[in-house]
Amino acid sequence: MIISRTPFRMSFFGGGTDYPAWYNDNGGAVLATTINKYCYISCRYLPPFFEHKYRIVYSKVETVKDKGEIQHPVVRAAIEFMDIDRGLEIHHDGDLPARTGLGSSSSFTVGMLHALYALKGIMPTKKRLALEAIHLERNLLKENVGSQDQILAAIGGFNRVDFDPGNENAYRETPILIDAKRIQELQSHMMLFFTGISRYASNVAKKKIDNIPNNGKQLTTMYQMVEEGVSILTSGGCITDFGKLLHESWMLKRELSDGISSQYIDEIYTAAKGEGAIGGKLLGAGGGGFMLVFAPPQQHSAIEHKLRDLLRVPFEFESQGSQIVMFQPDMADLA
Repeated sequence: MIISRTPFRMSFFGGGTDYPAWYNDNGGAVLATTINKYCYISCRYLPPFFEHKYRIVYSKVETVKDKGEIQHPVVRAAIEFMDIDRGLEIHHDGDLPARTGLGSSSSFTVGMLHALYALKGIMPTKKRLALEAIHLERNLLKENVGSQDQILAAIGGFNRVDFDPGNENAYRETPILIDAKRIQELQSHMMLFFTGISRYASNVAKKKIDNIPNNGKQLTTMYQMVEEGVSILTSGGCITDFGKLLHESWMLKRELSDGISSQYIDEIYTAAKGEGAIGGKLLGAGGGGFMLVFAPPQQHSAIEHKLRDLLRVPFEFESQGSQIVMFQPDMADLA
């Protein structure tokens, strides 16, 4: 039995500049972290005593005889990519719902590849996991995806990730070195609320990608905000400046396409601001999912009461990235 544990990510600045349609010509960067909410993938070789060859358990249960019959696109593509012909049993469990702006789809892809590599007795590098997850989603499944989610899920931690022009397979990760007191100060100002809306990020992202030629000014400014965000965190200045920058970034992000926000989302944000929030943003591509609210700790009670119809999710930053948390192979399988 193999179990992989892969974190979800929380992106602060630069989202939108991590699409090749933008960074291949202009460069891009994001400032983001991973949090202690995870995707778990367990897998094992299926003993040959069943009528089916593959059993896949997620929100559905699939039992099929041929991998080409597997309905889950990532599972099917990962098994084919890894060239595994033996029968498999695969289970997925997640701490948070899918399609909610925390990069859960890419965490699933990274965790799936990590588990299958472990099953074959191979220990891939985090960079290999990230790049192969991007390849699987973008090239094999033709999803409209950026490049930050897979990288962050694989490496974990608080990072600036840069994307250089002209090379879709190159990125540079720079861990943001912040002392524990500063990290705690930042985390104490953040609240995470589930809007109750799930959506397919690829559909929302397609509108943003199509609009890239018209959004050069906004994306350039959002790219510059990454450096400003790093400076705020590492300079020791007032942490509320981080919240103000989040607000500016959210105002710009809403301009990228008409599918990013909605009247309902705007009402949530306005209500939080009315109770003392400094800034915030809808996480991920937009359209729904989780709303990050940045506010002084003394205002949290009032904001939570105002948004009492929404589920608040406590979280902490994490730094380990995708890991194999159980490795108990049949030694005959590694022979």
